[in-house]
Amino acid sequence: MDADGDGRVSGQEYVQWMLYAFDRMDADGDGVLGSHELPGGKGPPISREQQRQTLIQRFHKQDANGDGYLDARELAAPPR
Repeated sequence: MDADGDGRVSGQEYVQWMLYAFDRMDADGDGVLGSHELPGGKGPPISREQQRQTLIQRFHKQDANGDGYLDARELAAPPR
């Protein structure tokens, strides 16, 4: 996750790492996960941009000290 090796994860690094799963699941490469591509084959479609926004929100929730980076402690903490 820490692409630049500075010992902390920026918002950009976090989002890029987490979008990897989206991209792998997007079998037809259209930028939208349809129900046929979602786990269990259920759920409303979600676009890559919607997922990116969700990940940004999650990053900010995990950034307990508000410094714009996740350290090892924040990454290991349960989701907030």
